[in-house]
Amino acid sequence: MPRPEPTDPDLTAGPDHSSRSYLVAGVRLTAPSLAPGLHVVATPIGTLADITLRALETLAAADAVLCEDTRVTAKLMNHYGIATRLTPYHDHNAAEMRPKVLARLADGQRLALVSDAGTPLVSDPGFKLVRDAVAAGAHVTHLPGPSAVLTALVLAGLPTDRFFFEGFLPAKQQGRRERIAEIARVPGTLVLFETGPRVAEALADLADGLGNRPAALARELTKRFEQVRRGTLTELATELGREAPPKGEIVLVIGPPAEEAPPSEGDVDALLEAALARASVKDAVAEVASATGLKRREVYARALELTKAGA
Repeated sequence: MPRPEPTDPDLTAGPDHSSRSYLVAGVRLTAPSLAPGLHVVATPIGTLADITLRALETLAAADAVLCEDTRVTAKLMNHYGIATRLTPYHDHNAAEMRPKVLARLADGQRLALVSDAGTPLVSDPGFKLVRDAVAAGAHVTHLPGPSAVLTALVLAGLPTDRFFFEGFLPAKQQGRRERIAEIARVPGTLVLFETGPRVAEALADLADGLGNRPAALARELTKRFEQVRRGTLTELATELGREAPPKGEIVLVIGPPAEEAPPSEGDVDALLEAALARASVKDAVAEVASATGLKRREVYARALELTKAGA
């Protein structure tokens, strides 16, 4: 993450009440009063028009807006004619800034927290601030809005009933493959972030580690050149490997593992007989139940039948 230009490094300064207005379709509106506390505000991931009216009101009425990069957030603020002071809050200064933020919250001020794009706390340091603000008894609320994770999930055409957000995989191949092995058994759709230069290699490693699952690559979401490519992991890895690295922010959505057929009665008996030959009934049942996914009471009942038959 780039280090933002410190527009207002001294967060102990008083609030700027010079303007509480914002522009909508060329009309200047006055923001209503805002409750003291920390207001976590989702901002557009591409198209500026995706911001909510409530978000605009909050940004205009806040005493300060905490943001990753003041230059990025300034584009949004300028577009809607909002003059609220911008204050950097990012990975490089979060430990130093949090006590100042908490002091202002304790003083009854109204602070908005945004990320460069989308919903704060998803792959950014905001969760520590929310955690500490809650622990300090400050009022914390969230203004829902754009999310690259949910947008990609909706567009992928893959199961949405259960999903697991992984964020970025490790940059180095060994660490990436180890992490892929850890998430391989997650019983749901996987959602990951990736960069253009690494995406082809990441897709190849995902195909090796997860099998040839259906997947989608979404980039430049909500923007003019939005693109969603669908196929299997192997197909996408092959296609991306032949092309120049794609530009823009990338979200990978990968289908869940295929459901395995339940083991047959003969398979269960074979596993139990092997386990009973070297372990107690209790330990054998636990081992077979874990390996097959069957309920312990079912495995236990079958183990008792086998031990009686062999007596």
